[in-house]
Amino acid sequence: MRSSSFGSSSKRSSYSHLPEGSREGPEYGVGGAMLPVFLNDLRRNNGDDFVEVTLELDDNSILFCSVAPTSNPATSSAAGEESVSGFLKRSSSAASKLRRKLSWRRSASSRASASDVEEQHEAAVTSARELMKMKAKLVRNKSSAQRALGGLRFISKNTGESDSNVLWKQVEARFDDMAKDGLLSREDFGECIGMPESKEFAVAVFDALARRRRQKTARITKAELHEYWLQISDQSFDARLQIFFDMADSNGDGRITRDEVQELIMLSASANKLSNLKERAEEYASLIMEELDPDNIGYIELWQLETLLLQRDSYMNYSRPISTTSAGWSQNLSALKAKSIVNKIGSTLKCLLLDNWQRGWILMLWIIAMAGLFTWKFLQYRQKAAFQIMGYCLTTAKGAAETLKLNMALVLLPVCRNILTWLRSTRARLFIPFDDNINFHKMIACGIAVGIILHAGNHILCDFPRVIHSSPEKFALIATDFNNVKPTYASLLTGVEGSTGISMVVLMTIAFTLATRSFRKNGVKLPPPFNKLTGFNAFWYSHHLLVVVYILLLIHGTSLFLVHKWYQKTTWMYISVPLFLYVAERSLRRCRSEHYAVKILKVSVLPGGVFSLIMAKPNGFKYKSGQYIFLQCPKISTFEWHPFSLTSAPGDNYLSVHIRTVGDWTRELKRVFTEDNSSACVIGRAKFGALGNVDQTGLPKLLVDGPYGAPAQDYQNYDVLLLVGLGIGATPFISILKDLINITKPEDQVDSTTEASKSDDSSTSFGSSSIASNGKKKSERRRSAHFYWVTREHGSFEWFKGVMNEVAEMDHKGQIEMHNYLTSVYEEGDARSTLITMVQALNHAKNGVDILSGTRVRTHFARPDWREVFNKIASKHPFSTIGVFYCGMPILAKELKKLSKEMTYRTSTRFEFHKEYF
Repeated sequence: MRSSSFGSSSKRSSYSHLPEGSREGPEYGVGGAMLPVFLNDLRRNNGDDFVEVTLELDDNSILFCSVAPTSNPATSSAAGEESVSGFLKRSSSAASKLRRKLSWRRSASSRASASDVEEQHEAAVTSARELMKMKAKLVRNKSSAQRALGGLRFISKNTGESDSNVLWKQVEARFDDMAKDGLLSREDFGECIGMPESKEFAVAVFDALARRRRQKTARITKAELHEYWLQISDQSFDARLQIFFDMADSNGDGRITRDEVQELIMLSASANKLSNLKERAEEYASLIMEELDPDNIGYIELWQLETLLLQRDSYMNYSRPISTTSAGWSQNLSALKAKSIVNKIGSTLKCLLLDNWQRGWILMLWIIAMAGLFTWKFLQYRQKAAFQIMGYCLTTAKGAAETLKLNMALVLLPVCRNILTWLRSTRARLFIPFDDNINFHKMIACGIAVGIILHAGNHILCDFPRVIHSSPEKFALIATDFNNVKPTYASLLTGVEGSTGISMVVLMTIAFTLATRSFRKNGVKLPPPFNKLTGFNAFWYSHHLLVVVYILLLIHGTSLFLVHKWYQKTTWMYISVPLFLYVAERSLRRCRSEHYAVKILKVSVLPGGVFSLIMAKPNGFKYKSGQYIFLQCPKISTFEWHPFSLTSAPGDNYLSVHIRTVGDWTRELKRVFTEDNSSACVIGRAKFGALGNVDQTGLPKLLVDGPYGAPAQDYQNYDVLLLVGLGIGATPFISILKDLINITKPEDQVDSTTEASKSDDSSTSFGSSSIASNGKKKSERRRSAHFYWVTREHGSFEWFKGVMNEVAEMDHKGQIEMHNYLTSVYEEGDARSTLITMVQALNHAKNGVDILSGTRVRTHFARPDWREVFNKIASKHPFSTIGVFYCGMPILAKELKKLSKEMTYRTSTRFEFHKEYF
């Protein structure tokens, strides 16, 4: 019987792939759960490290007969006797050891006694342990580079000798600040060496280094600190491995027991702020012991821990994400093209033109319109008699006033959401950048501010004083405009034109100031009661002051000093149509929201200050994945509407949103829907125990307005998607992922010969219907998606646990790749996260579940290397256009946009970036 007959050849092997009975017992003590990996590694050596084991099987016993090295037939025919050289000789030596250790024979007349069976068992255990140790040596000897992959960095990712010296000077400076009487305490060791947030872990390092010196001390000198520093900054993997082993080996006997492994797991979990991992430390310690000590001896040694770390890549590949394409990344490096300077400049100009031509022609048209109106009005008043008194102050003020009329009309259009949502579905999206509507709104506001300064400033500081101090001869030229009475400065300011103008300036100053990011995002800290001038509420209410501004603008435009004919008073001509559209828009939203008063189906309180609302889908409510809705709760405020991305898919028979409590309104909404204080208007949690069995008595009214267009809805224009969500910014992409799966469900159900298992019912997993009522399958092109979700808290994975499991189970064809990143955990390879990485891989291999997210998708640590992500996608999809969609904080948007442009320049793959901030 050859060892190759055991295990599975599938790369996605799991415990269920092992032969019956191979999970336990000394007969399969060559690697525990990783036996398939061990055997696959043997196969990759073309049979050179195989041995032939001959056994005789009986009903009640197994008889070991012989062990002999085996040669590769192809190699034998080519090399003859040389086939027994190299590793084959080592295999022969190993076979000799096995013969000596397991050289028993069954008597022809009687079976072995009980003591003989026990001796045979012990011999088998010993031989299995020897094979494991031999395997560890082979792995270690493969290459020195592979040892580095084991990580175990105590200091930083890239720390060379010179870097270590620089860091030591910083450590030395901290020692001088923290030492008392020239001694550094054990508790301050972590902060001193640069681990201020991992003090418990640093104390364990301290104790391990002290045990090496056979000391029990709580304080060390600078010389001793320097010696410790040299050890933890040593670039040798062996040195770092020994420290890590000593940390676990608390009694210093050269062996690590289950309890010591558990303690090290708890230290690692504490350093990474993973409280749920600490609660299951005992279970995960047993998992490691099961892997490294399959014979249940009760301890592991240094070489076994080394095996666990050096086979990091094998463990990771063994427990790769379920929803990752099995073919892996394409190595089509021809997509990465080296370009000459001339070609690079040409490509840069071409990409700049392609990226910005929509914005360019809109801005150019806007600037030309303003310049034309300004020049036209400037020249017109240059010919008037008033110019002889007020000069160029008058012409500048009037020219600025004409641009103000245009901008006061245009500023309304980017916030007419229903019109923009409708235009997004037309061919207008090909030449109008709808994603920049808010940016254009802000730019027009800046144009208004400049116009106000030029118009009001010239009138107040220049025109009015010149009129007042003009000679009687010159004033006679314009006397009829002032009823033949020379005005005073006060009368000019308090008249209809002056008072309305000043009032508009004051109101717009307030609205513009409170709309700035510092005030809107609570960046400005003011003492009470002025603190109410910051935040979203202040921005929302102050913006409604512009209703008064438009009324004053109409009055101001009909009370001009130097214009008397009605058709020359053009203010109403500019703003009437946009104002009508905006009023119609708001009226439509109001009527529709009353019609879309929704019924609450389920409320779930989730970790990380998030709660989800699942609502009945109103009749006639149609939307696309990536769009958002506005919610209003009249019990909280009859004026405030707040936007939230839909996390349900168009094919679902419900609407769902996930809301993070970051402001007054969201906190109050959560209180109203989750707290039970015996009020008739407050919903108790018990009422939401079961779906469809919700007590609607006393529920506060919830109004829905929408849907509205968003950048993410354009995903349908691309065959390949890169979706990047930061924290709660993953919400629009959850809807897209569900939609992609819903579209492929009918096809999978027809093509698949086995029924896919259903995901567990959770607060974010809901029964959905993605098939048309007539039972026909939708005709949709197949899209592939790469989803990257970066979050800071491991509890965030609970938000969309059901969705991720459903995607992993339904995505049989590798259509969607899901990558979860947890930034609160130190990057893979750091000593503080090394053991967690191994536990994660082992648990995923055994149970198919990630220990951090609780889903079938494995979680990565730290932040993604975005350049590597873009390179891989460009290599996998040459000559394609990738839709890059991002939702999150602005800081990451800059990096992704830069990489999208850079990779478009360098490769044959084009990346089109779309962003959405929350």
